[in-house]
Amino acid sequence: MSDEAVADWLTAVRDAERRGELLVAFDLADRGLEEHPDDIWLKWRAVLALARAGATEQAAARFAEYGLESGEAEHEDIAALHARIAKDAAVAERDPPVQRRQALAAADAYEAVFARTGGYYPAINAATLALLGGDHERATALARRVLELLGAEADSYYVAATEAEAWLLLGDAQAARRALERAAGLHDGDYGAVSTTRRQLRLVCRLRGIDADVLAALRGPGVVHFCGHRIAARGDTGRFRADDEARVTAQIRAEVEREPATYAYGGLASGGDILWAEALLEAGAELHVVLPFERDEFLQTSVASAGAEWTERYERCMSAASAVSYATQDAYLGDDVLYRYGSELAMGLALLRARYLEADVRQLAVWDGGPPRGPASTAIDVGSWRRRGLRTTVVTPDGELLAKVPDFPEPAPVSGSVSGRVIRAMLFADVKGFSKLTDEQLPRFAEHVLGAFAAVLGHHDAEVLQRNTWGDALYVVFEDPVRAAECGLELQEAMEAIELDSAGLPAHLALRLGGHVGPVFPIIDPVLGERTFMGSHVSRTARIEPVTPPAAVYVTEPFAAALVLSGNTRLACDYVGHMPAAKDYGRLRMYRLRRT
Repeated sequence: MSDEAVADWLTAVRDAERRGELLVAFDLADRGLEEHPDDIWLKWRAVLALARAGATEQAAARFAEYGLESGEAEHEDIAALHARIAKDAAVAERDPPVQRRQALAAADAYEAVFARTGGYYPAINAATLALLGGDHERATALARRVLELLGAEADSYYVAATEAEAWLLLGDAQAARRALERAAGLHDGDYGAVSTTRRQLRLVCRLRGIDADVLAALRGPGVVHFCGHRIAARGDTGRFRADDEARVTAQIRAEVEREPATYAYGGLASGGDILWAEALLEAGAELHVVLPFERDEFLQTSVASAGAEWTERYERCMSAASAVSYATQDAYLGDDVLYRYGSELAMGLALLRARYLEADVRQLAVWDGGPPRGPASTAIDVGSWRRRGLRTTVVTPDGELLAKVPDFPEPAPVSGSVSGRVIRAMLFADVKGFSKLTDEQLPRFAEHVLGAFAAVLGHHDAEVLQRNTWGDALYVVFEDPVRAAECGLELQEAMEAIELDSAGLPAHLALRLGGHVGPVFPIIDPVLGERTFMGSHVSRTARIEPVTPPAAVYVTEPFAAALVLSGNTRLACDYVGHMPAAKDYGRLRMYRLRRT
């Protein structure tokens, strides 16, 4: 029974990997390990999912935590995974001499596996890493050896993809293209494998000076964000009239058929949202619905006024969706800021998915091309997307394709509508080990630790909207999530730079820091007479920090989505899993923040 249960978990993990749901794959493997903590293949799958998602540091930490080194001698897959983590670290390294050394060390690790097993997989990776390390002769010899090995293998996706890599290593783009065309017909929807292949081959193309257009033969899945004007009730006027629905629907279906999508993210308001969702579902796309608040209240505020038919269509799309998530569980309270928060979360999630999948990503909109008429609108969604330099396809409410998508200036920050909520980025931190300090150590802590924090906050003084501290705790609020992220990392770096022994402080002190982006109420604290922010999302941020590992900055999925939507390339977020927040606040998808 136990073996069957493990097999069920492994099947579920593998299915998620095939769909490119690397975060789900890791979460499933992690849950399986709660029931079967000694299963080596659940451990292997968990680490592999993190590695494929680009979370190299987390993959290395889990590999060690799981004790997988003990299985390397017995299992090729485990030994190759250890070498793969070393490869990913080498590829990410930006210091050329260090990168060459790391690449050659990883090549040695793969070649040791190859010497033991004779498999083409470790051989081709050793070849690519040899090229990255500057040993062209070794790379060429290994690539030729791989082609000899493949001659005895039955054709499969991995055989064709490996052949393409070998030909690229040898500089033959045409032969590589033919192999990739074969691979495109053999992957059977395994988009996790396709994304890994494309990422590896893009590296080889760069190293060999080959145009990466050769990879077009092996395209990843399409990812889209969809949005659009709400439709007016029959007989009413508006930006999208009911009489034009048939023409808009026909154009939407034609556009979805012209460039199919595999994964789609967006809301489900009556009109453009639901029309895109229906067409995408009909074409076989996996629908990920992102609502700004609770489903029934959203139905009443954004769907029902268009008529009973739209309510039924909303429910059908909700039932057919692969996933439904909520930007917040809080009440609407007339705050249109929540719509914008939900839209930006959906856009960020689409971009995160496309990044994991090496996928093409675009936006699909029903929009009249006019400027925004409020704090949340299709025009703002299109503007946010296009400022990221991404493609948008627009169907007008008359059923035509918009030939040229206009640009509008970046909208002003949302100041709230009725209750006054605003979107803010928040950091909570505390120092592990503070409670064990003696009275004589507390003034030193204030001078050296809090003093270092004050210096960092002084550097960001113009952007900090609120700061507070009590004991070892620190709370900071920003408008811009990028500024918040940079401040969080600088706080960690400042803590690490303190010479604790010289300061007369214990060496075990370490900073734990969590970040979140969400809607909050700006108020004047009547006791302190100062500006502050309140709301459930402040509490959520406070619940992250206690479960954050020392010396790390962990952020929520909305924070990670906001960063990727900003277009910032200096910062990245590596997935670390569904984590239980403190004080029974539920499980949150968490990411580790780092510099690229």
